[in-house]
Amino acid sequence: MIRKFFALLIVAAVGLCATTGCQQEKAQCGKQNNCCKKSERWSEAKAAAWSAKLPWLSGCNYTPSNAINQIEMWSADTWSPELIDKELAIAEELGFNTMRVFLSSVVWENEGEEFVKRIDEFLNICKSHGIRPHFVFFDDCWNAESQYGKQPEPKPGVHNSGWLRDPSVSLRQDPATLYPRLEAYVKEIVGTFANDERILFWDLYNEPGNNGHEGSSLPLVKKAFEWARACNPSQPLTVGVWCYDNPAYNELNHFSINNSDIISYHNYDGPDRHRTIAQVLRMQNRPMVCTEYMARTNGSTFEKIMPILKEMNVGAINWGFVKGKTNTIYSWGEQIPSGEEPKVWFHDIIRPDGTPFDAKEIELIKTLNGKK
Repeated sequence: MIRKFFALLIVAAVGLCATTGCQQEKAQCGKQNNCCKKSERWSEAKAAAWSAKLPWLSGCNYTPSNAINQIEMWSADTWSPELIDKELAIAEELGFNTMRVFLSSVVWENEGEEFVKRIDEFLNICKSHGIRPHFVFFDDCWNAESQYGKQPEPKPGVHNSGWLRDPSVSLRQDPATLYPRLEAYVKEIVGTFANDERILFWDLYNEPGNNGHEGSSLPLVKKAFEWARACNPSQPLTVGVWCYDNPAYNELNHFSINNSDIISYHNYDGPDRHRTIAQVLRMQNRPMVCTEYMARTNGSTFEKIMPILKEMNVGAINWGFVKGKTNTIYSWGEQIPSGEEPKVWFHDIIRPDGTPFDAKEIELIKTLNGKK
């Protein structure tokens, strides 16, 4: 099934290319005035040249342990650079060289310039630890509505109980009002950092179509590429594929693959299926990054998957780092109302005090990252 599906996907993709032009005056663009320069999808040669300058990429999806979601990470009242510095120092010790980090349109709308300054501060912290992060703008996962201000406390034993879709589902009912706001958001962030070597790439949309939005998310995916391309960033753009067997995602997958400068994808399966998916995606002849994997009780473990990704020179970005308010030590369908730790963590690697969930995993990660 998987081979047939992707064979059709690739055949349908031949010859497609995304191009965008200037959409607004320079005064409406990002601070670096990059958003009025014509841009197009990178050639295979340009993408290969970008990749050739990099080490093998490995890292985590990162949320500070004291943040339940994107809003709590970035808001002024809960911004925690000292904690971030402490946790990224541990990442450096493990040899991680990138982190996948979700931004927040809610914080941008309410805190604007200060939010942009926090991104800059975050980038400086990352640089001090030899880490080049990549940022995510939009997301279709978990809670449908968000609000600015104090965020809820975690529900004991519930995976990602406070994680938020971005933008909120209710706002999507009026694209004429929503899209200009989101355009300004993307263009300010990408425009400001378009030539910033501290950023590895832009991951425009996390799992578009999740929660039953496979049709309605495509217009925003298209707009996200258009807005980011208009800023002519020096970093590549991508939207990852994640749903492989459902024909309802064909058009979404086609568009995402054929407009991405580098290929990104998610997979939480065991080694055989993961390798198959990676091999098929390699047919696109572009650099590849797996931006989500590692769910221990699914058979997606560091031991089984990370060596495959290194062998294939596919970036390895697992979900989760420090056990914290996201509750991602619990699995998607699991609920432990007592809040007791599961015997086997679903995601995450270390406890807040820096001790590992599994010391053998740490040794493997260090070895693969050249730290042993």
